[in-house]
Amino acid sequence: MQPFTGGALVRAAVALILGGVVGTVGTVAHRAIAPWGVVAALVLVLAAGVAVRAWSGYASLVAYAGGLFLLVQVLAQSGPGGDVLVPAGESIGWVWIIGAPLVTGAAAFAPRRWFSDEPLVRTHRTRSPRP
Repeated sequence: MQPFTGGALVRAAVALILGGVVGTVGTVAHRAIAPWGVVAALVLVLAAGVAVRAWSGYASLVAYAGGLFLLVQVLAQSGPGGDVLVPAGESIGWVWIIGAPLVTGAAAFAPRRWFSDEPLVRTHRTRSPRP
């Protein structure tokens, strides 16, 4: 775990903003071309989540998830004129609302070695000659 320094807080703030942007873009685009719009939006969530975790670790990933979930939930509500971006009766909206946290969880639980800067050390096994 990295210490909480000024740089870590700045990276977490940037990750929070990135989560908000990804949540906004995904909420607007998930119904664009059914079902490929929601697939593209979930791929965007996964790619940004993996990038944030690789860039700055879990603290920033939590900030990213917070920004993502906040904007998705706010944009799923009815607007002032009664318009809705995520209609309650459509299954594609449920895929987006439930899929975004699941995909973010996939980025959180990805193996640690994928994000390590340590060089991979391979050991060569020698085969014993068969009799």
